[in-house]
Amino acid sequence: MEELPLKLNDKNDVATHVINILHRLGLLSAVRDCIDSVVIDSVRAFQQSRGLAVTGIVDSPTLRSLEEARWKLGDRSLYLHPSPLMRGDDVATLQARLTEMGFNCGRVDGIFGDRSENAVREFQKSVGVTADGKCGPATITALMRLSRTVSGGAPVILRESAIQKNRGPALANKVIVLDPSCGGSDLGFQGFGINEAEVVFDVAQRLEGRLLALGVSVFLTRGVNNSPSENQRLAFANETNADLVISLHLDGYHNEKGHGVATYFYGSRDHGIHSVVGERFASIVQREICARTDLLNCRTHEKTWDLLRLTKAPAVRIDLGYASNSGDAERLSRPDFRDVIAESVVIAIQRLYLASEDDAKTGTLRLSDLRKAGIRK
Repeated sequence: MEELPLKLNDKNDVATHVINILHRLGLLSAVRDCIDSVVIDSVRAFQQSRGLAVTGIVDSPTLRSLEEARWKLGDRSLYLHPSPLMRGDDVATLQARLTEMGFNCGRVDGIFGDRSENAVREFQKSVGVTADGKCGPATITALMRLSRTVSGGAPVILRESAIQKNRGPALANKVIVLDPSCGGSDLGFQGFGINEAEVVFDVAQRLEGRLLALGVSVFLTRGVNNSPSENQRLAFANETNADLVISLHLDGYHNEKGHGVATYFYGSRDHGIHSVVGERFASIVQREICARTDLLNCRTHEKTWDLLRLTKAPAVRIDLGYASNSGDAERLSRPDFRDVIAESVVIAIQRLYLASEDDAKTGTLRLSDLRKAGIRK
């Protein structure tokens, strides 16, 4: 959309639309006539609540989330629509309520796809309404009535954990997608002599070599010289039937104070859902990197970024350091340091699949220990 991104003092049809949605959501006390400082603060609050990058700038992901947030269950009939699929908070609420009652919608992502349609149809059969897979007034009425009395906990979380456990501890039968960032993002910072795309691709190659030696099937979402879009990389990752997707990035800040490593997994407090495997791996890899390096621990966070939300497999983003910090940049420029990063990630991958009684203390497991632990058949 040509009008995006929206910034301070912008005044156009898209700005008016955004301001009206923010007002409807209760984030603006009064409608404004342009993107002023009050609107920007409201955008930041919205981004924070939705697990988006908190910039105050209305970009495509923020606008899409605003559009989704304005729909509440019952506002419209939900059905499997030809591309683009229906999206919204009403879809997420439907998915969450069906999941609580034991119907398999897959991930609660707010996107009405094939699994959502099948779950609606199964629910309709169980309550005796027309089983057409469309969530209209009769289905919503039945859903509201039953969801007050029937709750099955969190089957989607149990299902995701069971799939991981059933795959076993051996890495030899795993499929892992490595997604090195293409770089070139305009984050408003000056890097200290390192190139994000080159650094993360080098780390990905070091990871690839170690994982291949352990019998893992590894796919990279890009080569050394091409720069596919995020949507292209997502589509590729979903075609591989992966067990895990790992996206590698560098962060940046407008001054040198920002530094350290952080990890991100799919989760939404608004909808009360998260990827249990993604959260566990993000936590393990965060601890392993911090135990084996002197990078600052910037912790693990839940986000709703498309990269985490739209991948079929559990996905984790790792920000390996700040290109805008001279110390982080110096570390990441060294091949030996990137080797340590790669080994930390491989060990974290193994720990993700080990049973709790076989797991090792953070920072103690080595690649040479994997065979001894019966990891490779």
